[in-house]
Amino acid sequence: MQSLILTTTTRLLAALLLMFSVYALLRGHNLPGGGFIGGLIGATGFILYTIATSEVEARRALRVDPSNIAVVGLGIAGLAGLSAGLAGEPFFTGQWLFLFAEDGGKGLPLSTVLVFDIGVYLAVFGGILTLVFALEEEI
Repeated sequence: MQSLILTTTTRLLAALLLMFSVYALLRGHNLPGGGFIGGLIGATGFILYTIATSEVEARRALRVDPSNIAVVGLGIAGLAGLSAGLAGEPFFTGQWLFLFAEDGGKGLPLSTVLVFDIGVYLAVFGGILTLVFALEEEI
């Protein structure tokens, strides 16, 4: 038996957890947080949704196989590390790009550190959900 109150509340809570996970991801390379904790928080939202509804409904809401998300995340994190080689730096040395910089002023800073954090976020998010969905199928 599914509770309407539990299902509705979980949808709201899952959305809030996903938004907070993106916040933790984006502030992580300057302050505590980052890809790992953001991925865990985001996966927690889908885990709650899985408990409230079912594994099938959670997979339908996710729309992508979580193992594919994990593999893409690993690829993005690896590319962030390899990008330092293009600049002649050691592996995983942070590289910065300033968009919209005018006359020596600082523009919008983008870094390979953030790209690496996004890769870790996706790898953790997809890995945890792959594990949880596999366990849920066994029950």
